[in-house]
Amino acid sequence: MKKALVLSSGGADSATCLALAVERFGCENVTSLAVYYGQRHDREIIAARKLSEYYGVSHIEKDMTDVFVGSKSTLLKSSGGEIKPVSYEEQARDGEVDSYVPFRNGLFASCAAAEALSLYSDADELFVYLGIHGDAGGGSAYADCTPEFAKAMGRAVSLGTYGRVTLEAPFAGGTKADVIKEGLRLHVPYELTWSCYLGGDLPCGVCATCRDRILAFQENGASDPLIYENELPKGI
Repeated sequence: MKKALVLSSGGADSATCLALAVERFGCENVTSLAVYYGQRHDREIIAARKLSEYYGVSHIEKDMTDVFVGSKSTLLKSSGGEIKPVSYEEQARDGEVDSYVPFRNGLFASCAAAEALSLYSDADELFVYLGIHGDAGGGSAYADCTPEFAKAMGRAVSLGTYGRVTLEAPFAGGTKADVIKEGLRLHVPYELTWSCYLGGDLPCGVCATCRDRILAFQENGASDPLIYENELPKGI
């Protein structure tokens, strides 16, 4: 018996991972895990819930806000920082970006591995899906989104669980366009997702993750089903 736990941020990457897991294992063998960590808004959590309902999978939510108390990441409500309307590439030129949340993906992957072992104690094989991709890891904009991180974290998860849990990061070596291409194949309901760092009525269209997402759809010759507050020209 194989079971999977998918870290679900409500965004396009984790939604595609959720679709992959359901395709591979069946909805009855998949659970999504959403984490509130003090981010600026709850749009991500709401989207994660909608996606779990769409795919008919069990859904779990955790609050890890206390872990990041004191962090200056601009993604956190408590930081008071400003989200810059620039791309990942522009941010990465200066090394670590101000939206980096300290070891967030490492913490989430560890939590998911522990949760999977507890939830599916009788399973023969367990898989944890992490939707990181190369656009965010390129230039070390986010150190915990790189292929090197995924490989090392996967090794740690395996060692720390007696080899019972496998960390799957299917897009760690790819791009956002690769994510969207696979999602289009799987007919992922991207209209239910939320990627924007801000929490307005509409996604802003100018923050790094909005830019990356818009470009990824363009590169696949597809239209993003979301409506954006700001429409940037093609090839942003």
